[in-house]
Amino acid sequence: MSCSEELKPSDPDRSRPHQCLTCGKCFSRICSLRRHELSHTSEELYHCEQCGSSFSQFNAYKIHLYTHPEETSYCCNKCGRDFSDQSSYRQHLRDHTGPYQCEQCEKSFSYLSIYKIHMRVHTKEKPYCCDQCPKSFSFLSSYKRHQLSHSGEKPYQCDFCGKSFTQSGHFSLHLRNHTGEKPYECGQCEKSFSDLSSYKIHQRVHTGEKPYCCDQCGRSFSQLGNYKSHLRIHTGEKPFQCELCKKSFSISKTYKQHIHTHTGEKPYNCKECGKSFGRLSNYIRHLRIHTGEQPFSCDQCGKCFNSSYSYNRHLRVHTGEKPYWCSQCKRLFTRSQSLKTHRCTIIHDDDKRESEVSCSSTNSNLQKQVTN
Repeated sequence: MSCSEELKPSDPDRSRPHQCLTCGKCFSRICSLRRHELSHTSEELYHCEQCGSSFSQFNAYKIHLYTHPEETSYCCNKCGRDFSDQSSYRQHLRDHTGPYQCEQCEKSFSYLSIYKIHMRVHTKEKPYCCDQCPKSFSFLSSYKRHQLSHSGEKPYQCDFCGKSFTQSGHFSLHLRNHTGEKPYECGQCEKSFSDLSSYKIHQRVHTGEKPYCCDQCGRSFSQLGNYKSHLRIHTGEKPFQCELCKKSFSISKTYKQHIHTHTGEKPYNCKECGKSFGRLSNYIRHLRIHTGEQPFSCDQCGKCFNSSYSYNRHLRVHTGEKPYWCSQCKRLFTRSQSLKTHRCTIIHDDDKRESEVSCSSTNSNLQKQVTN
């Protein structure tokens, strides 16, 4: 390659004055450029003394150290939080012992300036306004982080897969996908989680807390995502549409499972017998055949079941509930299969065609059961 053919960096714009001489990429901050330049060299500056792994970025190195657990030596007597280093422990103590105490949440602060900043949590004051969009922020750090969404800069790059992030917090969480670190452990069931939000949501399994309540029917949910999906039952909204058959779905999970009916994909494979499944729920239910697990137990008679469907169907024996009814003669049934059988036996003139389809489906299912 001649000198005239060599890569020439483009002129950097004013918002990103710092340019990489190797690839021409521009950055708004010199520290971001220095971090990026390491991606073009094989130099690895941070070495783990315990296992010998090396990293070019300090954040990646720091997250890796969590894979080598250290004994926690500092415990807060006020709230029980643990700390592995003395500096973090002392900084935390100021939340309890500082002279400036918040009357609304009882947090304490060592400095008046930090106390005033904290009060914005309660007053909802947002003095930092974005000049590119209507958003405003209570804290300068949040404002600066938001600015990256307009500049497109992603200064935090993963050494493992090359993925980049605008926020160090998102970057740190991503690294745990590679390191397997799960620092948040449930004291009641020993499950572990890589992020605090998932841990807090899991705690509701034990506390029974369901903070999201439907105004239409009164049903409550422990997770916001499940609550929003439920609301679509009332609104009739089905935002997920299949491009192949135009069928629409209210839940993303149901839509993804439906796609497998077109592709024939069965990603869930049983290691015991080799059987494959298109749906995760069917796969989990199948595994219980091998393990013998029956997690659903009836409080009234003690009978156990390996699926929630069988369990809920059994409960109707005690409650007398009959949710399936014939639209023609108003007769009620405990099971959907009983309704289908009824339609095949008692032919209603206005529903004859539908009965024949139901009957055909029922006979087909029965034939499969006989052959299997």
